[in-house]
Parts: sequence; structure tokens; C-alpha cells
Amino acid sequence: MNYKKSIILKDGTECCLRNATCKDAEAILENFNLTHRQTDYLLSYPDESNFSLEQEIEFLNDKNDNPKEILIAALIEGKVVGTAGIEAVGKNYKVLHRVSFGIGIDKAYWGLGIGKQLTITCIECAREAGHTQLELEVVLENTHAMSMYKKTGFIEYGRNPRGFNSRISGFQELIYMLLEL
Repeated sequence: MNYKKSIILKDGTECCLRNATCKDAEAILENFNLTHRQTDYLLSYPDESNFSLEQEIEFLNDKNDNPKEILIAALIEGKVVGTAGIEAVGKNYKVLHRVSFGIGIDKAYWGLGIGKQLTITCIECAREAGHTQLELEVVLENTHAMSMYKKTGFIEYGRNPRGFNSRISGFQELIYMLLEL
């Protein structure tokens, strides 16, 4: 699946949304580790990431060869400031219609509309790929993200009171959300 679009952010800055490629591997890894240091709302901590540059290149090549999945990079002046993607829930027939959504944005660029645009882009890509259900998990305290997800059509369908065990705050409740496409 291929995607490329330029958008204008709330502050007037131009941002390019496009497939992350193997040429972006180092910048994608750096952004991943940065965003996972900046917030306690993501799935892992930077020290839990053991992807090598070679593995990241392979991962990005696999994404670009897969017509059902995508990883989108948000770039400002050539710098990766965020990523979002859709990934199959599984390979068995019963779950082929479902994809999960994940997103991470450098905190220095929060509030500019990148998250909403990346979310909308992933929704468009999921529809184009023929999926009929997009799913995500969000920490209850991440009210800004939850509000944005609701505005883009996601609905809550469940909760896990001890979904994450944060090193900082202890257990965090996860909200399960989905969007029927």
C-alpha cells in the first residue's frame, strides 16, 4: 500500500505524510525511542525495544510489500516527528477483517493536528485495504487522545482496569475502541 500527502498544520507548517521506507529506518527507530520516553501511555519503554537497524529495515520493507498494512511517517522539513500504522490482528480467516492501530508523535509536535491527520490517514488506508474493523487501546488518563479518537468515529467497546502496569504510576486502565469501516 502506498500513501503520500502534504498537509498544513495548525501553526501553518507543512507536514508530509507518507509510507515509511527502509531509508527512514534509523529516523523511525530514533522517533520510536523518543516517543516512548516522552509519555507513559504507549505499550513499551525504550529499554524494551531491541530492534536493530537491520531488523527495522526488514520491518519497513515487509510493511511496504504488504497490501493490507502500512506504517506512515509524519515529516516536517525532512525530520520524522511521528508515525502511525495499521497491522493485522491475525492471519486466520476469522480475523482477517480486523486491524489494530498504533500511533506515536514527538511531544514537541503535540497539538498541531498531526495525530488527527495520521489517524484519518490510517482509517483511509484500512478502508482501501478492505478491512472492516479498526481497533485500538488507549490509557484512560489519555483524555486528549480518547477525545480525538471519538471525533474520528471510534467507539468504546470495553475496558481492562489493569491493562498496563506502569513503572511510574502502577496499573493503568485501558479503553478498547473500534471503528467499523
